[in-house]
Amino acid sequence: MTDYADSGPATAPTAPAGLVAGALRMGDYWLTVLARTWKGGVITTFVTPFFYVLALGVLLGGFVDADPATLEGASTYLAFVAPGMVAAHAMTIAFADLTYPVMGMLKWQRIYYSMIASPLAPSHIVLAQLGWVVLRALFACGVFLLVLAAFGVFETVAGVLAAWLVQGLVVLAFATPVLLFSLSIKGEESFALIFRLGMIPLTLFSGTFFPIGNLGPVLEKVAMVSPLWHGVDLTRMLTLGELDWGMVAIHVAYLGVLAAVCWWLAIRKLAERLVS
Repeated sequence: MTDYADSGPATAPTAPAGLVAGALRMGDYWLTVLARTWKGGVITTFVTPFFYVLALGVLLGGFVDADPATLEGASTYLAFVAPGMVAAHAMTIAFADLTYPVMGMLKWQRIYYSMIASPLAPSHIVLAQLGWVVLRALFACGVFLLVLAAFGVFETVAGVLAAWLVQGLVVLAFATPVLLFSLSIKGEESFALIFRLGMIPLTLFSGTFFPIGNLGPVLEKVAMVSPLWHGVDLTRMLTLGELDWGMVAIHVAYLGVLAAVCWWLAIRKLAERLVS
């Protein structure tokens, strides 16, 4: 017989030493999610960008004969619309990954409750989930930029690389408020509203497909409040090589502050929901 007398009491898992260490402990979970869901993301990551560029940039763009002065320095309509589509793609990923999936983890599968039963804290959970979304967005936007590069719409390699890194900030500026919203509601019925009244209008009227100056003076000011406009304008400046450093600083500050504030609020809201 095996003698268990001297085996001692079971040792409880130790709490993570820091915020990043705690988030990294969830790496296995998110890799498992990737292994089980990657096939569903192939279309949105690889095929959709190509058809977006072909339909809106090449086919529709062929009918747009605009003076480059009206296209914020872009030589063609395709060169104008391409960076806008990249930033909008990053926003779409934030909406897709942090609406119904969050409701599932909170209400249906209740995965958040199993996470919080471990030594992990709400701050670790939020950081890990946002980190996963950022990595996924960077990969998807990287593919998008590679597809666009084949059309010769970018000025410099350095500008494209900078624009790619900026998408991490763009997706965070949307991921944190969308996560906060998803954690604040009781049911999934409200998601239809933020897709119809949030994501779609932002895509159409934030400078993605035409300069916001075409909206008129009042609506132009409204559009400038949109995080997507800041992301689109920053991405476009980088890809076209038309940098206004003052506006770059404003864009980065706006997106960064929005992400930081909503990040903090999301942690508080998750903690509130898990102990209620």
